[in-house]
Parts: sequence; structure tokens; C-alpha cells
Amino acid sequence: MSCLLFTLLLLPLVGSGLLFFWKNNSSKYIALAFAFAEMFIAFYMLGNFDFHPTVDAPLQYEIAYPWSSYIKSSFNFGIDGMSMLMVILTNILVPLIILSSFNEKKAYPNSFYALILLMQFGLLGVFTSLDGLLFYIFWEVTLIPIWFIAGLWGQEDKRIKFTTKFFVYTFVGSLFMLIGLIYVYNQSASFALTDLYNATLNTNEQTVIFWFIFFAFAVKLPVFPFHTWQPDTYTYSPTQGSMLLSGIMLKMAVYGVLRYLLPITPLAIGGISGEIVIILSVIGIIYGALIAMISTDSKRLIAFSSLSHVGLIVAGIFASAVVTMRTGLTFEGGQGAMVQSFAHGINVVGLFYCADILYKRFKTRDIRKMGGLAKVAPKFAILFMIILLGATGVPLTNGFIGEFILLKSVFAYNYIMAVLAGLTLILCAAYMLRFYGKTMFGKGDEAVLATTKDISSVEFSVLASLAVFVIALGVYPQPIIEMVSNSLVFIYKSML
Repeated sequence: MSCLLFTLLLLPLVGSGLLFFWKNNSSKYIALAFAFAEMFIAFYMLGNFDFHPTVDAPLQYEIAYPWSSYIKSSFNFGIDGMSMLMVILTNILVPLIILSSFNEKKAYPNSFYALILLMQFGLLGVFTSLDGLLFYIFWEVTLIPIWFIAGLWGQEDKRIKFTTKFFVYTFVGSLFMLIGLIYVYNQSASFALTDLYNATLNTNEQTVIFWFIFFAFAVKLPVFPFHTWQPDTYTYSPTQGSMLLSGIMLKMAVYGVLRYLLPITPLAIGGISGEIVIILSVIGIIYGALIAMISTDSKRLIAFSSLSHVGLIVAGIFASAVVTMRTGLTFEGGQGAMVQSFAHGINVVGLFYCADILYKRFKTRDIRKMGGLAKVAPKFAILFMIILLGATGVPLTNGFIGEFILLKSVFAYNYIMAVLAGLTLILCAAYMLRFYGKTMFGKGDEAVLATTKDISSVEFSVLASLAVFVIALGVYPQPIIEMVSNSLVFIYKSML
């Protein structure tokens, strides 16, 4: 089993190194082959995965080798239900992200695809690390390729300015997280995850550590008001960069909050700190939705929609954590967060690809200048609608069950907060249907529509694959819920 995990981690790094030195025009096919090989390994591991392990021993794949006795850290990687879900998400989306670029001519394609595979390597390292220092290292590894992808292949001259802003925000946040982890390490036996959980910290220490570590996660998610880098970076990054940022990289922070922050600083979360985060998250839900309602730029609309949906994920996690600390164990918020993280990854990648398809047809991101595409591109109209319904959280789509569980967990904390958080359902329907209505049924340029074709085979393959997940996980979400439950019980119990 450790051999499989080692191969899963190493393969994208090998592919990335190969592509950096590749000299012919087949780099995209090589990158796709490595990505599909990763997906095959991930699903093979899933096929041998026990969905009902014991709560006290949820790990099923593990690598553990000594690294440095001096700093008490080790090469320790493992997969439980939470990790497995994020590994599957990563290895579903990366091949589709690579495939989405097949109709484009990229400058320096070997470097572009090498950076995507390097990004995949870093993401898998984050989702499987069981050592605090390793987690930080891989967290930083992911920043390097996405900075180059967004900065070198982004749109318009403003990309350098906004990519630099993103880099500074995330790098500073990461430094605060490192300081927090080092402090916890000094109060524990090693950087091993279980030792960090057992560190001796009083309430005041936990409060300080909470904000140091949470700052890194809040920037990456992002949580209001640490979100100011996000809309511009998502907008001016290449489509594949926007997909990586929103579809997978954002999930690192959700995973980090659950895996590290909650068990290390439970006393802080049970106090005023947890309530502040819930309030900020609910503000982000409403703020993001309201800005999305007035946005005319297709990518910016999706960026603010993502901010709103992430706010609900964070609110649900912390609502369950606060209730756990005050009245007893409940992990529904964590369940909803993991289910919704998977659904959000599928949906937001689909939305950004739809925005890219619209841009290629109309040569603008302004939705006011689009319209009438449904009558000349019916296949695109149907697939776009399926993905949009998933993002809206319509019943029997993948976005419904996660939002339902999250709102239920927030209601258990405070019904007023639940009502405010629930506005996301109404507001999301308003701006998403407006987006769809203007682009598909609005009055478009007849000259443009006369020469516009329906989606290509590559575009159909990507959107249809995503649409299958939207429907399948909406009809039957139970496997995801079962997969993550025991891991979340272990995490929330460790807070008590």
C-alpha cells in the first residue's frame, strides 16, 4: 500500500521534470498521459479503500521514514477519508484542466504543462502530509507554479500586478502559519500531526496560534476581508490558472482548517475567535453574492460567487466546532464542508470553462455584449445549464446536499446566522440565472452568431465529464459522506 502512495506522489514530479526538458510539440499529450495515469492510480486506491475504518485508526495508506532527528520531523504521508476525497478531486480535475487547453496555442507549452504537473505534486503533498513541516513545505511548493502560470500566461497587462499581489498575500500568510507551527512544535514532541494535537497550550497561547495559522488559511480560501487578491487574480489568470486556484488550491485551506487548526486550537475556537470567524464568513457570503449580482465580467462574477460559497463552507466548519466545544460532539459542519468542497471544485471548474468558451465566441467577458448562443450552440447550452444548476444548489445536483448540511450545522449554532447564510441560495439563483439568461437567450450580435459553432469535441468532453459528476453526486452523495465521516469524528473528538 505504501508503494501505491509513493507512486501517486512521485509520478507528477517525474512528469513535470520530463516536460521541462522536452523539446517537441507533444508536451500536452505527455502531460495528459501522466495526469490520466495519476487518475487511474487514485481510483485504484479508492477501489481498495475501506469506507468504514475504525475511528481511532482511519489511515489506510501510509509512508513513514525518518527525516531529521534534530528537528524531529519525518517523511510521513498518509491517506484517510478526507485525504482520499481531496486526492480524487485533484486527480479528476487536473486531466480535465489539461484537456481544456488543447484548443489553445500556448507559448512555451512544455513549461506550461510542466508547471501544472508540479502544481499537482504540491497539492497531493498537502493533502497527504502527516507532518507539520512537510505540510508547510508542500503548501509553499504550490505557490511557485501557480505564480508562474498566472503571471506568464495570464490575460492583459494587469496580470503581473495582480499576480504579485496574490503572491505577497499568500507568502506573508504562509510565514505566519510557519511561526504558529514552530511555536506548537516547541511545546510538543515533534512535528508529527498527533504530537501537534497533544501540544500543551493554554487558552491565551491557543488564541494567538489560532490567528497566526488561520491568517494563512483565510487568505487562501479566501475569507472576508482577506479576499481582495482573489477577484483580480481569478479574472486575469489564464483559464487553467483560474481552475487550479478555485477548483483545487482553495481546498488546501479547507483541508488545513480541519486537519490542523481545529485540533490544535480548540480552546480558542470555543471562545470568541470561533464566533468572529463565523461572523466574517456570513459577511463574506452576503458580500460576495451581492457583488456577483452586479458584476458584468463573467470571470469576476464567478470569482465573487466562489467567495460567497466558500463563506458558507467556513461558517459550517466553525459552527460545528463551536457547538462541539460548548455542548458536545457534532461534526455535521465538517461533513458538509468536505461534500461541498468536492462539489464546488467540480462546479467552479465547469463555470470557468464555460466563461472561457463564451469569451472565445464573443471576444469579450462582458455579459451585456453576449446573447443568443443557445440557438446556435444547443449542446453547450444544455451542459452549461447542468453545471450552473449544480453551482446554484438545486436538488438532485451535487451542490444541494453539501449546502443543506452546512446550513443545518449553522442553524444548530444560531438560527439568525443560519437565516443570513441561507440568503446564498436565493442570491446565487438570482445572479446565476441572470448570467445564463443574458448569454444564452439575450439579444446577441447576429453577425457573430452566424459564424459561431457549437462546442468542439474537446470542449464537449470536458463539460460532459463535469456534468456527469454534477448529476451523479447529486442523485447519490452517500459515498462521499461515508468516506469522510470517521476521519471527521476523529478530528472533532480530538478537540474535546
